[in-house]
Amino acid sequence: MDAQNIRMSLERHWSASAAGDQVVEHEIYHDDAVCEYPQSGEIIRGRRNLQALRSHHPGKPSGFAIRQIAGEGNLWVSEYVITYGNTIAYTVSIMEFQDGKVLHETQYFADPFAAPAWRAQWVERAPDRQHAQKASTQPLG
Repeated sequence: MDAQNIRMSLERHWSASAAGDQVVEHEIYHDDAVCEYPQSGEIIRGRRNLQALRSHHPGKPSGFAIRQIAGEGNLWVSEYVITYGNTIAYTVSIMEFQDGKVLHETQYFADPFAAPAWRAQWVERAPDRQHAQKASTQPLG
């Protein structure tokens, strides 16, 4: 599968995820795909288990914004922000494709945090991150 088709598949996947369309969201995965959550030490084996896990999440996202999608060949990375009520998760998804479908995915979820005062003289506040100060930092897991 060429880069343009993979990008289109990813855009369809993330749009379906944002809309809560579990069927379309999981079309991108091989039946025997593996998804890892290194921060919690969890491994989800198989598209069916991944779809079931996500469909049982206790909350529906109130916001979903793609920041960027980049990749080439079989390795692609998506950076996005998911909002559940007042909880924000900055998320990175690393996907490895085989035969046009995701065979392996690793996802990292990061909570927003206040910038340390000691860095103030060298930094400026990013406009899209200012809301992080107001958001709850309770973990999504």
